Amino acid sequence: MTTSPKDVTGHFAARSATYDRSSSWCTDSELGDLVLELTRPMATDRVLDVACGTGLVSRLFAGRVAEVTGVDITPEMAEQARPHLDRLVISPAEDLPFPDGTFDIVVCRQGIQFMTLPDAVASMVRVLKPGGRIVLVNLCAYGPLDRDEYFEVLRLRNPVRRHFFLPADLEALMRDAGCADIALHRYVSAEDIDVWSDNGAIEESRREAIREVYRNASESFLSLHAVKESDGGFVDQMLFVAAAGRKPRP
Repeated sequence: MTTSPKDVTGHFAARSATYDRSSSWCTDSELGDLVLELTRPMATDRVLDVACGTGLVSRLFAGRVAEVTGVDITPEMAEQARPHLDRLVISPAEDLPFPDGTFDIVVCRQGIQFMTLPDAVASMVRVLKPGGRIVLVNLCAYGPLDRDEYFEVLRLRNPVRRHFFLPADLEALMRDAGCADIALHRYVSAEDIDVWSDNGAIEESRREAIREVYRNASESFLSLHAVKESDGGFVDQMLFVAAAGRKPRP
């Protein structure tokens, strides 16, 4: 089944009211600090938050930089980001409506899995100034040993997801878009699976199917994810990868 932009906007419209508390990583200050560390914002910078959602990344930069622009395709999500933005644009990431070289910093956290790739990353790099910094942050499988089981968990939790990643995939996307000085940084987030799967946009049968994956998980998966079980519930140490790079100067 092919996922359309309408499918994505419908899914996130359903999640918009509760999104900020749907995962512990959403408001994790240490993950936010990592984004700031990798982007090194200055007071004169113009920042673009792609797939800005409710403004969880935008609010990190608000008051620190000259301008924060948010882009998203789901108005119900993006309107919540407006207090943290100087400008809000409803647009797909694959065709960002900005001139080449507009922004000093581009960040996309937990968004590229819903986009047409590599087009979206190429569009982000296009609007970045030469020498500008780009950071992509996304959940990834740890490697081949947990890939199939984890991708199934992610598919069940988010049926509009189009892409699933290993860490090296993020590096390849940035390299192919022309980025330089690419580095991968890992961050682990502990997620209670019952809380994490209760996103308001999937039926209970999918949540139960997620639990079943954990009940029957391989030793490799359980070890890599350091899964803890208590009273029939599971806590998973999920891997985020932050890929940081810059646009080369001519």
